Amino acid sequence: MPAGGRYPRRGPIRGSRATWAAASFALVSAAALALSVTALAGKPATEIQQVALATTPTPAASSAAAAPAASPAAAAAATAAASSCPDVNVVFARGTGELPGLGMVGTPFANALSADLPGKTVTDYAVNYAADIAQTSAGPGATDMSNHIIAMAAQCPGTMFVIGGYSQGASVTDIAIGIQTILGAGTTISAALAARIPAVVAFGNPLRLTGQTIAAASQLYGAKADEFCNLGDPVCGNGVNIAAHLAYGTNGAAAQGAQFAASKVNAAS
Repeated sequence: MPAGGRYPRRGPIRGSRATWAAASFALVSAAALALSVTALAGKPATEIQQVALATTPTPAASSAAAAPAASPAAAAAATAAASSCPDVNVVFARGTGELPGLGMVGTPFANALSADLPGKTVTDYAVNYAADIAQTSAGPGATDMSNHIIAMAAQCPGTMFVIGGYSQGASVTDIAIGIQTILGAGTTISAALAARIPAVVAFGNPLRLTGQTIAAASQLYGAKADEFCNLGDPVCGNGVNIAAHLAYGTNGAAAQGAQFAASKVNAAS
């Protein structure tokens, strides 16, 4: 699917429009998850498990919401212990209600990017945040994303980062790169590290409900961004087709986003 047209940047979000956008996104997110459960009825338990968090938060998710964000020093120590420094680290935030991990869009995206960068070592980091239905966890998620990048960048001076997210995870990414949203606030990535981040890829980004895009809203990252909003997606395009919001991992968008990111990585190498 093509990334879609770009919306002109508009002024600060105010009053009823911000309230409407927040309420709209919360409603369509809950509806999307409900539809997912219905659509997955009769499928293997492993598939149904992907939406189980929508009705019963797991202990892991609850812990993620309650636990304080790791400090950059602690994250650096964990990174160093886990593996040697890669050429590229994919940092991705999953969507609302998904179990901890890269999620149904981040997994094919990271796999495709690794395949598109032969000869380079590519690792990934799943942003540690609650991804809650109430849409209150994007700020803490941005803090975790930023702290991970800050810490790993210090530990691995040659590593580049490809960052992104899906649905609420796209809001995590927005906040981390310094874009104000109606879904909270968190720690941002230092501007000094922008050169280490050649690509930002977002899928089903709620930012578009307010008439903005990363391309228009960020001077540092706008030219590095690829943004996907399927026709009819209620979370990013004011549509009514919930299935469109659930299709980014299977309709070619993840692979297309990976190709874009790989081209930016190669150009920056």
